Amino acid sequence: MKPFRGSRVARLVAASIAVVAVSASVAACSSDDSDTSSASQSVAAPEGSFPGEAATGEPVKIGLINNEGGQAVSMPENREAAEAVVGYANENLGGIGGRPIELVVCKQGEDANQARDCANKMVEAGVSAVLMTSSGQGNSMVPIITGAGIPYVSAAGQASSELTTPNAFMWTAGLPGLLGSMAKYSAEQGMKNVTAYAIDVPAATAGLQAMGTPAFQAAGVNLEIVPIPPGTPDATPQVSAGLDGNPDGVVVIGESTLCTSVFKALSTLSTTARKMTIQPCSDPKVIEAVGAQNLNGTKVFTSSAVNSDDPETQLYKAIMAEYAPETDTEGFAVIGYQGMLGLIRATGSVQGSDTSPAALISAIKSAKDVVLPAGYGLTFTCNGQAMPQMPSVCGSGGVVETLEDGKLVDPQLI
Repeated sequence: MKPFRGSRVARLVAASIAVVAVSASVAACSSDDSDTSSASQSVAAPEGSFPGEAATGEPVKIGLINNEGGQAVSMPENREAAEAVVGYANENLGGIGGRPIELVVCKQGEDANQARDCANKMVEAGVSAVLMTSSGQGNSMVPIITGAGIPYVSAAGQASSELTTPNAFMWTAGLPGLLGSMAKYSAEQGMKNVTAYAIDVPAATAGLQAMGTPAFQAAGVNLEIVPIPPGTPDATPQVSAGLDGNPDGVVVIGESTLCTSVFKALSTLSTTARKMTIQPCSDPKVIEAVGAQNLNGTKVFTSSAVNSDDPETQLYKAIMAEYAPETDTEGFAVIGYQGMLGLIRATGSVQGSDTSPAALISAIKSAKDVVLPAGYGLTFTCNGQAMPQMPSVCGSGGVVETLEDGKLVDPQLI
């Protein structure tokens, strides 16, 4: 693994899309205003989505830590989407346990010290749970938050502590799940050699080495990892080096700046390798900078779909249109949305006055087959069995879509 370069790290899909995941999550990529490029458009929500069951009584404090304001990466859309969900839940779902949700927000610029400060702020504020939208600083936050008996949740995790610590809960399989899906797809397509271009931060490079390499090897595919420093404006030298072996496929893992740099280089170098990537690389800004035609056929592995007729997709659009009309729904916003609405759904059994951290932990652990927001049919159960080697992971499976003319089409469950 390359050494950590500075204090700035960038977010992955997780995962998540996870990775975000992670990651997973996927976002529609059209910049065409005639399509679904704005949350402010009128959206028909599924029947019964806005029942008007308002929360009452003393608020329950929920922490929200967002990677925002940093020089290398800033994603206010994540926070705005989470805030939209809180507005929706307080007016229509009875908040949590019938009580209104009061957000305690802390912004950190993907710096370890700032991340620790945010974690300590949550403990001092006495929150009942903490939602981390997306970050590479999980190892700086998880021990502080869970050590205080507070549940730490996210749509997708990256750091080892996020994936394995008791009372940390990741709704989706995040980067490990996405890498497994990519390995399976590569084998099905007859690939023998794949090059992965990854942002050079521990959560990405270590994850690829620890989980990607074995997953691809198990599928009979060789994986070469090429790390690229955060903020690299021109990745042509690194991309060219990764193409020396004439790989059958390439994987791109990073945030929008790195994605743009790598995909531009791939286009310039005219490789025929099949392209695979995660949600941040499907941001409309990446599409515009690289050119839609240069990304045709790219497979985007994620844990959500925001450009489909699925009821969960329509609910996402309707909530954002009502509560965050100025926020772009096609970028990173779905990650904050998934994280917050996932928490509200997972704690649906909480009733009455006890909305303590212990009560929320108990509810999350007992909830089964919770519908993943905007998850295109995916569900999660936090009993430690979704990925036994990573007991904090609550979901498995994912979604893969194809970029065509700047739009994500043909969503498929994996």
